[in-house]
Amino acid sequence: MKPRLSAVALLTLLVLALVPRVAAADATAFLGTTTTPTNRSARGFALGVGLLIVGFEFEYASTSQDLLSGAPSLRTGSFNGLVQTPFEIARMQFYATAGGGIFNEVLGTASNTNFAVNTGGGVKISLFGPVRLRLDYRVFKVSGSPLYPHPQRLYAGLNLKF
Repeated sequence: MKPRLSAVALLTLLVLALVPRVAAADATAFLGTTTTPTNRSARGFALGVGLLIVGFEFEYASTSQDLLSGAPSLRTGSFNGLVQTPFEIARMQFYATAGGGIFNEVLGTASNTNFAVNTGGGVKISLFGPVRLRLDYRVFKVSGSPLYPHPQRLYAGLNLKF
C-alpha cells in the first residue's frame, strides 16, 4: 500500500506543478528597523510577481542615520528571487528570498556605494480581500569597505495582491 500512496502523492505534486497558473503580482509598502549597529527606522517598498512556487521582486529600502551612535544611513535596491508555499496555510504564505543589488552607506561626510547580496524570509498574512500583512527579515552582505558588512533589517508592511 505504501508504494501506491507514494505514487499518488508524486503524481499529485506533478499535476500541481504542471497546471498553468496566471502570474500574480503584489506591491508592499513597509516600515521597520535596521538593527545593525543600533535600531534605526527603515522604510521602503517592494514590487513582485510570482508563479506557483517561484517569484521575483524589486525592493528599495532606506534606513536613517544616527550620528550620535555612529550608525550610518543605508539605502538598498535589489532584485530578489523568492521560493514560496504554493498556497496559504492558515491564511499565511511563507517564503524564503535571496538576491542582490546595490547599497549606499553614509555617515556624516563619508559615503560608500557598492554591491550587496541579501537572504531572508517571511510570511504574508491574509487580512481581507487582496490586502495582506507582510513580515520580513533580511540579512545583507555588503561589499567594499562598509562600516558594518552584515546589516540586518526587520519590517512589517501592507501588501496588496493583484
